[in-house]
Parts: sequence; C-alpha cells; structure tokens
Amino acid sequence: MDRTAIVIAAGGEARRMGGNKPARLLAGKRLIDHALAFAMRPGGPVAVSANAPIAGVDVPHLPDTTPGVGPISALASSMDFAAAQGCGTVLMIGCDMPFLPADLLPWLLAVLPGYGAALPESGGRLHTMAGLWRVDQAALADYIAAGGQSLWGFAERAGLVRVSWPEGPFANLNSPADLAAAEARLTTPAR
Repeated sequence: MDRTAIVIAAGGEARRMGGNKPARLLAGKRLIDHALAFAMRPGGPVAVSANAPIAGVDVPHLPDTTPGVGPISALASSMDFAAAQGCGTVLMIGCDMPFLPADLLPWLLAVLPGYGAALPESGGRLHTMAGLWRVDQAALADYIAAGGQSLWGFAERAGLVRVSWPEGPFANLNSPADLAAAEARLTTPAR
C-alpha cells in the first residue's frame, strides 16, 4: 500500500477568529497542537502548510505555491510534499478541526481506489478540508493555471467519492463562539 502524507492547512487569515488561528487555545493546547497530535498517529510524513513557520512546530513548513488563491494552493504544496516523500496520497486537514475521527484515514483509503479524491460528507456538507487526495501534481497545476480555485471543483474533476459520516467530527472553528462551543464540548462530561 502506498504511504500517505498528512498536511495540516494553517495558512488562512482567520479574520473571523481575530487572526492567528493555529495559536488559539482549546483545552489548554493550541489548535495546531491538536492537529499535529491527529496527524502524527498514523506514522507517515507530516507537514504544515502556512504562510510562515509556526513557533514550536517541528515538522516541515510548506509555503503556498500560488499565494492568494486560497486552500487550493495548500493542496498544491501538500501534493508536492507528498510526492517528495514518495507518497501516492495526501490527507489534507484544517488546523481548526479538533474532533476529526481517529479512523478517518483508513476509511478514506478503503474507498479511494479508482478515484482521485475521497471526501467525508456529514450534515449535508462535503468536507474538502478533511479529504484524501491521490497525488496528481500535473492535473492540479493545470486546474490552477486555468483559474481553478475550488477544492470541491478540483475533486469533481479528479473523480470524487463521497464518504458518509455521522454529523459532528468535522466541525471547524472559525470564530470565538466556535472556539467557546468546542471548549464546552471538551469539558462537559458525557451523559
């Protein structure tokens, strides 16, 4: 089986959060540290895609290949990293998704054969920032060169398989209210 690289996308401006999303604290740990803990579990190569290196992060830093076009540039950097590591696939996750399921990667790998992307779907939403992508640098470069900026659009072009998932684990934190709700979720005892 091909190895899979995991890249944490942490380069957004986080305007609604007030900036510097990776450094925001959740349950006493930075969001980037929650994401790193998830990414390190499978044991493959891990990197962070961000505009600048993040203090205290000891994995490779991947600057955007095409600044100003959003997460599609993080995917391009992720594919370049994965290819350099000899990986045929890359799981790209957002740094603001602290509840990702531990079995996400094995489930997505199981359905990927024959497709270019495997994306979880829950709550009526397709989660492109928690998707597994087959490394195809040429196809992605062509898509971006033609003006493509949508992760969803590239997934459709590459051949997409949707993986149904229960609602909840793909919550991403975009505002102080989201962060407070996540804190409550982590600190409220289960009933």
